[in-house]
Parts: sequence; structure tokens; C-alpha cells
Amino acid sequence: MLSVAVVGSGPSGVYTAQALLQQSLVPDVRVHVLDRLPTPYGLVRYGVAPDHEKIKSLQNSLRTVLEDDRVTFVGNVGVGGAEGVSPARLADLYHAVVYCVGASADRTLAVPGEGLPGSYSATRFVSWYSAHPDVGADPFVLDARSAVVIGVGNVAVDVARILARGADELRATDVPRAALSALEDSRVRDVHIVGRRGPSQARFTTKELRELGALPGARVVVDPTGLALDPAYAAPDGLPGSLPLPAVVRRNLEVLRGWSAAGEPAAADAGRRIRLRFFLRPVKLLERDGRVAGVRFARTAPDSGGGVRDTGAYEDVEAQLVLRAVGYRGVELPGLPFDPVRGTVPHAAGRVLRDGTPAPGEYVAGWIKRGPTGVIGSNRSCAKETVASLLEDAAALRSRAAVDDPLAVLREWGLRPVEWSGWLSIERAEAELGRSLGRGPVKIPDWTGLLAAARDRDR
Repeated sequence: MLSVAVVGSGPSGVYTAQALLQQSLVPDVRVHVLDRLPTPYGLVRYGVAPDHEKIKSLQNSLRTVLEDDRVTFVGNVGVGGAEGVSPARLADLYHAVVYCVGASADRTLAVPGEGLPGSYSATRFVSWYSAHPDVGADPFVLDARSAVVIGVGNVAVDVARILARGADELRATDVPRAALSALEDSRVRDVHIVGRRGPSQARFTTKELRELGALPGARVVVDPTGLALDPAYAAPDGLPGSLPLPAVVRRNLEVLRGWSAAGEPAAADAGRRIRLRFFLRPVKLLERDGRVAGVRFARTAPDSGGGVRDTGAYEDVEAQLVLRAVGYRGVELPGLPFDPVRGTVPHAAGRVLRDGTPAPGEYVAGWIKRGPTGVIGSNRSCAKETVASLLEDAAALRSRAAVDDPLAVLREWGLRPVEWSGWLSIERAEAELGRSLGRGPVKIPDWTGLLAAARDRDR
């Protein structure tokens, strides 16, 4: 038998497990999927917006893998750090370990005032409305009238949409009670989505963009000045001598053109406004009474090299809530080598490299392998490459020592793993919580509640 631990139960981890199950070179495989949280699915549970039901339904296919008899879910087991199992100790339990720990840190703006109360990462905001147990009940939107979201990718669009969407529309989702209550009391009326470059460089998809225009009670406003600065906006079929614009860029520009033509809503319009702004680079977060009060932007313009340059002009935008959505970074896992520049673990086709040499039995897949790029489906091919390397090494790996019952050893070390039956208990508890509130399943947002539900298997 080949005994493999996969660290991380998000898409990259589950796709790794699936690739191990589907291969035929080593038919006798046992896979333990470990996660620091007592819940599976990673960013599909804690990163996909609650109103994106189609994407969240991916949990069903991930569930099929985790319910396979050859797979064991092992939640509530951290790896690395003071309270977790070190990679060295984990390596003693299995023939091979594949690390699929993602990229959990957000990139910063590195501007004055970024640490003011009211300034957060979009990652934290997403975790809040997704009931991640590490976050708690931050009062993100209770007092803000105007919010600025810095970044023009899908995460920025997601958080802007949640801010602009009515709480009644989210009541049918699994948003936790505290977040739903805060969104219900929200005073936010203006949501600014701001990018330092032009619309043709924006990273959002057309589907995400169009969803903004379909929000009841909200109006999208696009600054025509920012559009006109983008050379691609004036030449949607491509500039002379250049390659044609990608189809997604052409579609995005068409959507933005329509919104720009609609102009500013009437003063009597009491709904929320989503303002898309381009060619503005944040240089400072402004302060009033010890909290964030706005963002100072430098106006930029296209340069000759495809980037942007500062024009020397500035603009202040009022905001009591600022969310930065400028990308993710991998976090070093103590005990594994780490490239701080790339934010990844050095590897060769998924084999972890220590001092440039493949480390026997250690592998990576997902964002910690390649960086925070691609969509959820990109993790499938990434996992297959890593598993192919692992299978090439299988003969040597099986000659290594591995214990018969790793979970028993983990318990001897003082850990309290949550297995699949514990996760099913959490699901039942969330369904019961939702019924008591007249809703569908509602997520439990705290460690105490999750672990209590996991231990209560007699429900």
C-alpha cells in the first residue's frame, strides 16, 4: 500500500486525491486529506461568494472524492507552526506528503494610513461574510456611507456586489447571522471600484461584471474620462499593428461603454451606486477621528510601455470603509523551504526542492506550487502533474517507513482530528440553525461552535 497525506482540502488538495485514486500504476493507495479547519472544501466554502450558488455547488464533486473508501478526511489538524504537526514529523507517518495549502495572505498597498481602523483586506471581508472561524464578528459596514474597493479583479467585484446587494437577497444563502444583520443595517450608498490601470487591463470576467448591473436597487456608474484614456477603448478591434484584443476584454469594454452612456443617476435616486473608476493609484489613506475617512489617489495615464505613469494630479475619494483586493501571497510553512519573492515552495514538477535537490516524499500542488494564478479548474492539471511525479517515485517511496494508523499517532500527540462523521455533524447543525431562523443552512462562524457540532454525533 502507498500511504499519502494531502495537506489541504480545497480544490487543489481534493484534485490531488482524485488523481491518486484515478491512476492505475499503483492500485493500492490510501489517502488522508488533512486540514487545519474542521470543515472541508477550502476556498469553495470560505472564498466563493454566497450568492454564487453554481460555483459553490462544486462542493458536490469534491464531496464525492472525500467520501471514497480509500480517502479519509482529517480535519482540525494543523501542519507547521507552534500548534501544528511539523513537516518532519508528518513525513514519519506517510510514504509521501503533498502540500496544497494555497496562498492565504493578501498583498498590501504599502501606503500611509493602510493600518487605520476601517481599512481591511478584501480577503478578511470575504472570510467574514463566509463565516471563516478565524475572523469573528468584525463590524465592517455598520457605519460606512461610502466604501472604496481597490482592485479590478473578480474578488473586488465580489465584495462590491455583496456591499451593494440587499440583505433580503442574501437571506436565502448561508451567510452567518452577524454578517447578514450588519449588511441589513448597512448605510453604504456608494461603492467605488478603483484600478490604477485601464479597463482593458482589468482582471474581472464579463460574467462577474454583468452581475453588477443586474443588482436590484443598485446602479452602476462608469467614469467616461477613465475609459477614454485607455487606447483599447477607442479601438476595440485592436490597435494598428497589434494583436486583436482578447474576447473577454472586448466584451468587458462593451459592457462598460453601455454603463458610461447611461450617465449619472438622478439625485432623487435613493438606491446604491457602484462607481467604476480607472487610472487612479492609491497613495494615502486619509484619517479623521482616528479612522479611515478616504483615499488619496494619484491620477495615472497610459505610458508607451503598456504600463501607467503618474500625471501629477491627485483626487481624494471619501470612504469610511476601504477594502484592498490586489492579490494573494503564499505564506511560509515552517519546516518547508520557501521562496519569499514568489511566495511559493521551490519545486520541480511538484517535487519539493531542498537546496536545489528533490526531497524524498515531499510534494506541492496548487497555489503554493505555482502562485495565485488561474481559476479553480486550473488546480486539476496542476495536481495531475504533481501526482505523475509522485507515481514515478512510488517504488522508492514504498521502501520508506509509514505507520499503519496515522490518526492514532496524531491523537497520541494530543491532537483531536475531526473525521468525516464530524463534518456531517457540522452540516446537520448548520441545517438546524437555518431552520430555527427560517432559512436554509446557515454557517457556524466560530471555532467553539464548529468543534462542538463536530463532537455531537448523536444529533
